[in-house]
Amino acid sequence: MSGASSKVLLEHYLKTLKLPSILREHRKMAAVCQAEGADYSTYLLRLIEQEIHDREQRAAERRLKSARFPVVKTLDSFRFEDQPSINQPLVRELAHGEFIKERENVLLIGNSGTGKTHLATALSFAACQMGFRIRFFGVTGLVTQLLERREERQLERFFKQLDRLDLLVLDELGYVPFSKMGSELLFEVVSRAYERTSLIVTTNLPFESWTEVLGSQRLTGALLDRLTHRVHILEANGESFRLQDSIRRRKQRQSKKKS
Repeated sequence: MSGASSKVLLEHYLKTLKLPSILREHRKMAAVCQAEGADYSTYLLRLIEQEIHDREQRAAERRLKSARFPVVKTLDSFRFEDQPSINQPLVRELAHGEFIKERENVLLIGNSGTGKTHLATALSFAACQMGFRIRFFGVTGLVTQLLERREERQLERFFKQLDRLDLLVLDELGYVPFSKMGSELLFEVVSRAYERTSLIVTTNLPFESWTEVLGSQRLTGALLDRLTHRVHILEANGESFRLQDSIRRRKQRQSKKKS
C-alpha cells in the first residue's frame, strides 16, 4: 500500500472512530515528535491526551449550555463581606459538590437582592465544571413549562429529562402564587427528585408563608417534608446588594461633584 493510500485510509478510520482531534493533529504531532526525537509511544500518548482533553472540553461546553444559566456567576465575584449573615464556610464546603453525590438539597432563604441567585448559580456552575448535569429554572418559568407540556401531552417526557439531572436549581420561589394545577406539578418535580436528584431552591419566604404561593397547606407540608429531609440551609438577612450599589454610586457622584 502506498504512503498516500495509507494516509487516506488512516483519516477514514479516524473519522469512523470519531477521533477529530487526532485527525486534526496527527501530522503536526508527527513533525514535532520527529524534531524532538521522541519515540512512537510518546507520539501516540500525546495524540490520545489531546483527544481526551478536547473531548472533556466539548463535554463541559455542552453541560454549560444545557444548564441554561441566566448569567454565569462564580464564588470569586460574590462579596461575602457585604453579606456577613451568610455562612461562608458552608458555602465553600458546598462548592466541592459532595452534597450532590449524597443527594442532599440546598435552600437559600432571605430578602430580595441579598445574593441568593448569585450563590445558587455559583454553586451549580462549580458543579457543572466538575461534570455534574445541571438545569437552572426560575420557578415561575418552570411551572409555566410544566403546564404547557401537560397541555401538549409531553409532561412525562419532560419529567424524564429532569430525572436524568444530577442537580436542579429552582430560583425565586415566592414571588408569584401558582394555580392549583401549577402547585401540584411543582410538587411532582420535587417528589420525583427526592433522594434521586439534588435541588437548590432560593426563596424570599419563610416556611410558614409558602402556603401563600402553593395554595394548599397539605401540599406545602408534603413538599417541605421532602425538600428539607436532607438539606443545607443558607440564610441571607442583610441589605440588598442592589441597594448598597445604588448608595455607593450616589456617594461617588456626590464626591466627584464636590471635587
